[in-house]
Amino acid sequence: MGLDAAGSSLFVGRADEADRLVALTGVGGAGADHGSVVLSGDAGIGKTRLLAEVAGTARDHGWTVLVGHCLSEAGQSLPYLPFLEVLGRLEAEAPEAVERAVRAHPALARLLPGHRAGVPDAATADRADVESGDRGDLVAGVHAALEEVGATTPLLLVVEDVHWADQSSRDLLTLLFTRGFSSVVSVVASYRSDDLHRRHPLRATLAHWSRLAQVARLDLPPLPDAAVRELVHGLQAQSRNRPLADSDVRAVVERAEGNAFFAEELVAASTMGHTGLAEDLSRLLLVRFDQLGAPGQHVVRVASAAGRHVSHQLLATVAGLPEPELDAGLRDAVEHHVLVPLDSGGGYAFRHALLGETVYDDLLPGERVRAHERYAAALTADHALGSWAELARHASAAGQRDVAREASVRAGDSALRMAGPEEAWRHFSLALSLMPETADDDEVDGVTLRAAAAATAVGRLYKALDLLQDRLERRPSTAPPAGRAELLAALATAARVTESTLDTLAAAKEGLALLDPVAEAHPRVRAQLLAARVQALADRGRDEEALVGVEEAVAAARSAGMGELADEMRVVEARITERAGDPEKSRRALEALIESSRSPGDPAQARAFHHLGWLHHRAGRLDEAVDVYRRGVERARAVGRPWAPYAFDGRLLAGIAAYERGRWDESLAILAADGEAPPEPAGSSLRAARMYVAAGRGEVAALTELEATRPWWEREGLVALLAGTAAVDLHADAGDLDRATAVHDEVVDVLSRVWDPLFQGQLRLGTLLLGQLASHVQRVPTSARAAVLARGAALAETSQLVWDQALTRPGNDGPESTAWLARSRAEALRLRWLGGEDVDPAELVESWRSAVAAFEAYGHVFEAARSRARLGVALRSSGHADGSAELAAALDVAVRLGAQPLRAEIRATGAARPPGRPTSRHGEALTAREREILALVALGRSNKQIGTQLFISGKTASVHVSNILAKLGVAGRGEAVAVARERGLID
Repeated sequence: MGLDAAGSSLFVGRADEADRLVALTGVGGAGADHGSVVLSGDAGIGKTRLLAEVAGTARDHGWTVLVGHCLSEAGQSLPYLPFLEVLGRLEAEAPEAVERAVRAHPALARLLPGHRAGVPDAATADRADVESGDRGDLVAGVHAALEEVGATTPLLLVVEDVHWADQSSRDLLTLLFTRGFSSVVSVVASYRSDDLHRRHPLRATLAHWSRLAQVARLDLPPLPDAAVRELVHGLQAQSRNRPLADSDVRAVVERAEGNAFFAEELVAASTMGHTGLAEDLSRLLLVRFDQLGAPGQHVVRVASAAGRHVSHQLLATVAGLPEPELDAGLRDAVEHHVLVPLDSGGGYAFRHALLGETVYDDLLPGERVRAHERYAAALTADHALGSWAELARHASAAGQRDVAREASVRAGDSALRMAGPEEAWRHFSLALSLMPETADDDEVDGVTLRAAAAATAVGRLYKALDLLQDRLERRPSTAPPAGRAELLAALATAARVTESTLDTLAAAKEGLALLDPVAEAHPRVRAQLLAARVQALADRGRDEEALVGVEEAVAAARSAGMGELADEMRVVEARITERAGDPEKSRRALEALIESSRSPGDPAQARAFHHLGWLHHRAGRLDEAVDVYRRGVERARAVGRPWAPYAFDGRLLAGIAAYERGRWDESLAILAADGEAPPEPAGSSLRAARMYVAAGRGEVAALTELEATRPWWEREGLVALLAGTAAVDLHADAGDLDRATAVHDEVVDVLSRVWDPLFQGQLRLGTLLLGQLASHVQRVPTSARAAVLARGAALAETSQLVWDQALTRPGNDGPESTAWLARSRAEALRLRWLGGEDVDPAELVESWRSAVAAFEAYGHVFEAARSRARLGVALRSSGHADGSAELAAALDVAVRLGAQPLRAEIRATGAARPPGRPTSRHGEALTAREREILALVALGRSNKQIGTQLFISGKTASVHVSNILAKLGVAGRGEAVAVARERGLID
């Protein structure tokens, strides 16, 4: 429907908003900049009428105006629906510009009616290529086509009703908003704000758009009463009916509540002799419908089952009326302003979506089913009348399971061909749910594989795994073995990017054995199985065997025309090369693969970016790691695969690396999911990683995320490790050592089962708890101190065992692990020292020097500072003059990061006091033992109790207390505690 056909010809009460929208888009000339706008407002508030006014202004100033509409149910099933409409018109009006864009971006042909004949069918194309769908080239092609037109004549692109937009269209709009245009192109997207329930998918996208500085927001409020009154009088002037009485006008204004569409319908109902002012909204909207003759009502009822738009040919076929009667019915509906003719395409649309929805809701159940049956029959007889997605929708609503299933498969293939994995996943899922028990095995295998590929592409990894495993379990033993081999290849590939305990090597070997007699007939499946075997060998550290298999897998992939799979094998080869001790060769290989990628953002390139970032990460080049990870993430996001394997992993690791580098605000921005709707377990992974910064800053409220992530601990061990390590510090820094210990033990129990009893993450997890035991040991009762010391010794021993096991496999002795091992040894000595055991001061100092040096070599800013603070304490207790300097350096970092627990720890040493302020009247500092005793005095312990707890005599404790009072210059114990707290000597 053209914008100039929207609603009434009257335009009242929106002059300010029109001027604002004209200025934001630049369509009014006068040197204004072009820009992007998101327009919102309730249904019927006047969005389309406002857009029509602005479009008219644009045309008056020589702009080309292109409009795309999102449709309700159809909009959720056909990817890029509004852009299909826009590009269809663009192909007719600016064929040269479109042709240039297609030559530069061949995938754009998938969206162009005049080019689709040359696009390969998804059922016969390379499934790996279909999965990625050349989406990067496709969306770049749309951008290029708009850019081409804008370079010749200013262009206004309007996308209406994006609350109904498919995921692919939302992603494409995001790209257009983010990238912008060098030529004169303005983009406006409108949506119904009252349709956005709490879980509406557009909410996440809108949150992202709101953070884009180049995108303006304009929300239409209700019309003022004066404007509604002006509208009512204007409508009466256009009508030949008797004018409303003043009291009725006031009633219309009151009931319309600023909604222009409701005001129009109230006026129409009242002037037609109905008691519109007293009727409910649904009855009110049917008043115009009730004025139609029988043919008009029949046509409108049939049209309502199609949605807001329907082509003339399809409507004529389904309505089943003689041509004169059909024409009369359509004319009646148009004259009564129920339907409006479309500017192009020869079809019709409801004057307002609410009209169509109301008519459809008023149909009897039998009428609905019969209408959908007729649509399904028409679309089945002539596929040119509509899309497979439309046929699937109508057949499903009509209860025609077989037709709906076949159409859903075709619609899924079409969605993949158009680079719409989210829509494809929806279609394939429906097809599987409609599959009968007697279905052909090859058909079920094929749909399952398609559904798993689509699920993987949108980040639903466990759903893909469940689908494949379920099919393999249910598949009859008499089914063709080649089908089982292909399912095993997909299963092995999916399982390795999850926490599945599946033996991927066994799956790959079984598949190859099944395929062996008929391998030549299934070259693609053989290549996939060879690749899965290589990956399984590499995952087990059998690198020499994996390297031997790489060449065979690459050759098989290239022979089968699977270039991306061959590239993925080269990524695996580069990773093995790095583990073998040649990181520079690995780096060059990965960079070359990224540069030579034929389809930017494809799975192979995403994997190369991930591994290159990890190469930097492991080497302690954290800034480079963040940069590489983020580049890969942006490439994947641009092609609509932000949650796919390696793409999401890169984002998660980018946030962690930024945290380690001390770029905490950037880390939170990378890991923020407020503007997105991440699938699980990606959402829990992001929440768990954000807890790192919260722990560093002492934000105890973040512990609520612990429970939110817990359901995914068993299926995604990294979630447990991230959340657990943060929770250890959060609980203990809040004074709850028991809960910190309990979280540690729970995570170890889970990951010992999921991963390995000596999983490498214990180096960090156990060391953090060991450090907290040391920090709390002087606060625990004397009777419990021996248990704390024993627990600390066990943690230190486990760290050493983990390290010893890690060294048995290549690539596990990087700078991060080295740093945590050094820290574990230092914390073990610190615990013994603070716990009252004899510890060589020189050994204690040297252990902390090693920990500081190791974390600085790795680049972990916060842990280097925390280690430095503890080094400072060890130095001061040993009489070294440079202890204060180390504490001051650590404090600088703590202040910059906002690390409150570390600041409190340093303050407790006295290092946070103003420079030059004496700690006693004689300028003497309290010794470590005196600070320990002072802390017990603050707890109200008597000299005898202090002696018992510290294994010294009461007399010795009394001497220590006297020295403390003298050094602080106070007369009593209470005053000593007050002064100590004021000076930061105790909490």
